[in-house]
Amino acid sequence: MFLRNLTPLLLLCLVGTVQAAPDLQASEAQLAKSLQSIRNNHLDLALNEVDSLLRVNPNFRLAQLVKGDLLMARAGGINGFGNASNAPKDKIEDLREEAKVRLQRMAAQPASKQSPRFLWQLDAEQRYALVVDTGRSTLYVYENVNGQAQYVADYYVTIGKLGTEKFVAGDQRTPIGVYFIKANLPKQQLADMYGSGAFPLSYPNEWDKKNKRTGQGIWLHGTPSDTYSRPPRASNGCVVLSNDNLEQIAPYLQVGITPVIITNHMELETAQDDTERASLLAEIEQWRKDWSSLDTDAYLKHYSPDFNSDSQNYSAWAKQKQLVNSGKSWVKVNLGGVSMFTYPEQANMVVVNFDQDYSSSNLSNRMKKRQYWMKQNNRWKIIYEGAA
Repeated sequence: MFLRNLTPLLLLCLVGTVQAAPDLQASEAQLAKSLQSIRNNHLDLALNEVDSLLRVNPNFRLAQLVKGDLLMARAGGINGFGNASNAPKDKIEDLREEAKVRLQRMAAQPASKQSPRFLWQLDAEQRYALVVDTGRSTLYVYENVNGQAQYVADYYVTIGKLGTEKFVAGDQRTPIGVYFIKANLPKQQLADMYGSGAFPLSYPNEWDKKNKRTGQGIWLHGTPSDTYSRPPRASNGCVVLSNDNLEQIAPYLQVGITPVIITNHMELETAQDDTERASLLAEIEQWRKDWSSLDTDAYLKHYSPDFNSDSQNYSAWAKQKQLVNSGKSWVKVNLGGVSMFTYPEQANMVVVNFDQDYSSSNLSNRMKKRQYWMKQNNRWKIIYEGAA
């Protein structure tokens, strides 16, 4: 009788076994146990599990709804998930969507152990990297282990009300791209809606600006004090975590250093990535050698006709480099701390950061540099270059 009183949606999600995977955060693991007990028709055990969860997180509205349904189902007074007669339809629909997404996250846990293709190479300074899979409402944390990304944990997140592909200010969409943590704003400086803190991202980045995307204020942040979590699409474009999850990832985040890749779909690394990564590294080294040799023509062949810096197109850049190099008798260029990130939803484009040590017959400097390389006519070319 009890199972017949549950929603078709919830039963559909529970057709497969829903286990509390070891890597799920505590709240989701507790919810998974409750749902597994529902599937096994162990009503009292399911109620105990959800009660235990609510004692720790009383503002977890999805858990409150599951508890309400469990109590009503006992009496045969429910014919669907959240279908009590006085339930606000829009709020219930949000919670249904959250339930669906969280259950899908539980089912997808094994895939999280594999390396994402976006993190081709991490610099030693970058102790951690984040990848946000908007399609699964999931933020993955990876640790830098000898330059390779190793899975640490993942968390449920909320994105923009109208989805992704941000283009203009106020469109309530989350941007897709390669970004970096820009600042750390403590709770004391923020309104309650941002929860326990906020980490602004570097949107718009250089590629966004090249494509005339506007807007600002895309942050990682928490939830209001009266809310444990928000529906999958509920922000104005930010990536939102529960406050306890934000506090868990906060120690991983380094201002100006930690990369945050936001994608519509998590892509896993393949053998082809190894080949392409080696090819790009070789091209970067040849670019360095050609610059150091003062062979300006060879050096400029590494740049795309579509190239731009922050203020120059290819023609102006080439003219300036020819003029500068004509006044030098020798040049030495050394690179270190190279990191590489493939750009989501943009084929054959990679963001490359490095420390540049430049010296010549009349000038020396050191700087952090960023380049965007794109494969054009089967060769890697630079389409953007500037200070990182």
